[in-house]
Amino acid sequence: MVQGWERGTRDAGPGGDEGPARRPARRPAGRLRRGLLALLVAAAVAVPLAGAARPRIPAPPPAHVPPPAVAGLDATYAAHRANAAEAARTAAGHGHRDRAAAERALSTRQLLYFDGRGAGLVTEVLGDLAHAGRVAVLVPGSDTGIDTYGRFRATAVALHQRLTREAPTGVRTAVVAWLGYETPGTLSPSVATTGRAEDAAPELRSFVRDVRSVAAPRARISLLCHSYGSVVCARAAAGLDVDDLVFLGSPGTGADTAAALHTRARVWAARGAGDWVEHVPHLDAGLFGTTVGFGTDPVSRAYGARVFAAGDGGHSDYFAPGSPSLANLTRIVLGRLQEVTR
Repeated sequence: MVQGWERGTRDAGPGGDEGPARRPARRPAGRLRRGLLALLVAAAVAVPLAGAARPRIPAPPPAHVPPPAVAGLDATYAAHRANAAEAARTAAGHGHRDRAAAERALSTRQLLYFDGRGAGLVTEVLGDLAHAGRVAVLVPGSDTGIDTYGRFRATAVALHQRLTREAPTGVRTAVVAWLGYETPGTLSPSVATTGRAEDAAPELRSFVRDVRSVAAPRARISLLCHSYGSVVCARAAAGLDVDDLVFLGSPGTGADTAAALHTRARVWAARGAGDWVEHVPHLDAGLFGTTVGFGTDPVSRAYGARVFAAGDGGHSDYFAPGSPSLANLTRIVLGRLQEVTR
């Protein structure tokens, strides 16, 4: 069944039928939607995309450490830094200079997790997580791995800098960049299905529990989910102990409404005026045991999220310094909800 039509297409006349004056205009739109869904299905199940596989760069297995705890946080950081440094040496020894440089940079940071195998997984903390009363966890979208981690980290840095400036006296903040799942490629079939999100959801739930155990008691945790990352967060939502769930530049979440997420968190959504994701068809269909497409537009009235202003930015501009979206994200993370602009 196709769900999640675009805003305004479910208007009906008396008795639930469309008024006769509108019928001719809706037929082409219906054919267009069916055509778009057909293309989505074809991309998801029939396109092999030869050569799209990501390179498998040699790396040591991740460090084996206990789950993060306040008492052992420094030891956790040190173990994963050492692993990143070893991965850098391995990559350099096999001629992967760009990967080696990225991993050397990571080996100097506060890493809650690192795995240099394949595209790579990284969880980095900015700030003092053990004493933070306001914590933002960032979940990235497609094409994010160690090789492209710098652009993801830049969003975390921009948010952390603004939080540090605007936090009330005595309130500590932390931002966690969670690249904890194998993201789909933008031009791969998996980007049109929920498969990667379903695999990632248990890992995200487990990670949020770890953050709760490490951060200050009764810390306010906000989950900020960009693009395909919003599908991951939506799949995990029912088991997440977070205060705010934010969808940025979302193609849809796989849920018809915010209420269908079954979360106690406040659900927010935003899309910049220049974001190409606006043109993604908001459709979904079950096919061969998976879901193709992501359904209702999260910024539509039908979805029921709290929609906030994101300015004129494009798909990668939600954390741009000085932007309305970054200002509003800062307010959400700090709990200044009355100041969020719509």
